[in-house]
Amino acid sequence: MSVSTRLAELGIDLPQIAPPVAAYIPAKVHGDLVYTAGQLPFVSGALPATGKVGDGHGLVPASDAASYARQSALNAIAAAAAAAGGVDKLTGVLKVTGFVASVPEFTGQPGVINGASELLGEVFGDAGRHARSAVGVPVLPLDSPVEVEVIFTLA
Repeated sequence: MSVSTRLAELGIDLPQIAPPVAAYIPAKVHGDLVYTAGQLPFVSGALPATGKVGDGHGLVPASDAASYARQSALNAIAAAAAAAGGVDKLTGVLKVTGFVASVPEFTGQPGVINGASELLGEVFGDAGRHARSAVGVPVLPLDSPVEVEVIFTLA
């Protein structure tokens, strides 16, 4: 099944690619791989939340952060598709690196980045199974709670 067909079955429309916030491009093809830059969870050009992930007043709940990781992965698919010449050129996922801006005592980074991994599995099926890192960091660009980068395989 093609990626575009699967996205349609899931009722998912690819978002517009977020313009870079610094001196880089959203994705780059090299051989049979597409490397994405770190993708923030932009929705219609804006971050849905800012701040650190953790438990307590004023912090981003882990469940919300997981949905932002999912959005970041969707943004990565869009960036990779644009670089590759179409979403159906993407055949799978090789590696995901997820960053979670979190308070020092928060240790649930893997659960947050599951939001990205689960979306990639839904879209690519077995070809969406990937190696992964989930890293806690003190701050991310624009005070985003999450950032995800993905390496995709090409047809």
